[in-house]
Amino acid sequence: MDNTFTSYKMEDRSYVSYIKREIHNRVTRARFGAHKIGQIDIIVSEMTSNIIKHAGGGELLVRVRTDDDSPVVEVISIDNGPGMTDTTRMLRDGVSTTRTLGQGLGAVSRLSDLSQLYSIPKWGTIHYSMVKGTPDSSFIPEKKPIEIRALCVNKPREEVCGDGFSIKRNLPEMTIFFADGLGHGVHARAAVEAASEIFLETSEKDPVGVIRALHQNIRKTRGLVGVVAVADHRQREWRICGVGNIITRIYSGVGHRNYMSYNGTIGLTIPNAMNISTYPMETNQHLVMCSDGIQTRWDMSRYPAILKYDNIMLAAAIYKDYARGTDDASVIIAKVA
Repeated sequence: MDNTFTSYKMEDRSYVSYIKREIHNRVTRARFGAHKIGQIDIIVSEMTSNIIKHAGGGELLVRVRTDDDSPVVEVISIDNGPGMTDTTRMLRDGVSTTRTLGQGLGAVSRLSDLSQLYSIPKWGTIHYSMVKGTPDSSFIPEKKPIEIRALCVNKPREEVCGDGFSIKRNLPEMTIFFADGLGHGVHARAAVEAASEIFLETSEKDPVGVIRALHQNIRKTRGLVGVVAVADHRQREWRICGVGNIITRIYSGVGHRNYMSYNGTIGLTIPNAMNISTYPMETNQHLVMCSDGIQTRWDMSRYPAILKYDNIMLAAAIYKDYARGTDDASVIIAKVA
């Protein structure tokens, strides 16, 4: 199991049974208990049904991973349907817009360890569900100085994602490495995995030194583009260096500053001279990085009140509106607590 979301496009009802069976098999292989598998089956059934019934089609993103040796499944439904004006009301049992029992959204919320619903009229809806394999259903997200949320989706018809990220937490610093292997598929993935190993092992601490270490040690791969961002809690600053076409923005509210990476390809050719860019770190700030599978002109101001939600919802909204559909697409968000 890895951190990549698998995309299931739903354009008609005939595909729903295949999706439900596929996800059921995945969570079974991940060794969820029978009770949890039953809950996940209901969640997937309700979410797929809502996509078809209310929006006429959409996309389901599914990730199965481990957290503290426990399996975790995350499901995100995305559609471009009519949307909702009052999501809180729609979560109540008995409320429906299609003369059904109106219990589906409430059921997803009750059966999930974490569930969120975001919708804008005439834009569509994003529905998120997370279920842990542990029997304790009273899940409370752990508060960290910087919370990381990532949405990595492989190119359609590819089995692996050529984007990836790694994190090192060495207080008072945290270092994020985000990479996009050249092209897509298994060779792009191999380049990212090789670079991640070097990143985790290197003693280099500043972003320029890390990128040079990566460059020297992944020459046998096809290469990649990437960004290294250090969050220094003591100095209250970000230190960033990147090579290639990763989009990096630092948001304070809806205003933002762009970081411009150097031209080149790590593992093939990088500039002889590179400098670290420094930005002040602020409470509730968001560092957002996107691979080139995401269009560059995305605008966070399009999503009213989305910062009140878990940042996986913001990542999904950017993916919904700006994924090119011709490459791996990834959004990494780091929020300063």
